[in-house]
Amino acid sequence: RGAGKILKSSFTETTAGVPDSGTKKRLVVLDAGHGGMDCGKVGANGIEEKEVNLKITKLTEKFLTQDGIDVVLTRTDDERLADSQVEDLEKRIEIMNESEAALVVSIHQNSYSDPSVSGAQVFYYTGSEEGETAADLLQEKLNEMNPDHQKEIKANDTYYILKNTRVPVVIVECGFLSNYEEAEKLAGEEYQTMVAEVVAGGIKSYVEAGTEELPR
Repeated sequence: RGAGKILKSSFTETTAGVPDSGTKKRLVVLDAGHGGMDCGKVGANGIEEKEVNLKITKLTEKFLTQDGIDVVLTRTDDERLADSQVEDLEKRIEIMNESEAALVVSIHQNSYSDPSVSGAQVFYYTGSEEGETAADLLQEKLNEMNPDHQKEIKANDTYYILKNTRVPVVIVECGFLSNYEEAEKLAGEEYQTMVAEVVAGGIKSYVEAGTEELPR
């Protein structure tokens, strides 16, 4: 699994995943996991997770901006944001928290010991109603894209990014690089575009639902 999900925090944010009154309703942070010397998982076909994450993230940004949603990227190139893994995660969280975004979506790819396992899955911070709502919207659209390998959302209270981000945040595992067939799809521009369009659609649904709740 991605580094942002296995490192545990040394402190607990009681407001993790809870939007405050200053939330910018049409701003989203997209986080392409890993980067630079941290390649993440290596697929059964040899592709590196960091590359897939960035490509899907940039495509998602394109679809969102076309729909008038503002986007902040934690990284735009093949780079790590700090010298160490922990400092890199802390820098990402700093960007997320300071953005006051309506939602943070961290893009990753999954891996498992059983190479037959496939499908996209969304994680959210345990107890975050906003995070759960966003995860539901995203998972529903991802399942529609891949009806033969449907997954359910999962709550988690130990993943570093989920635990320490003060705005609603979800982690989208777009597929399993350990599954050769899915890794081949994820390596291709056509499938990356399809995933990005679906993720952007889920984000848009969440953002627009939040916007409708604003005072007129």
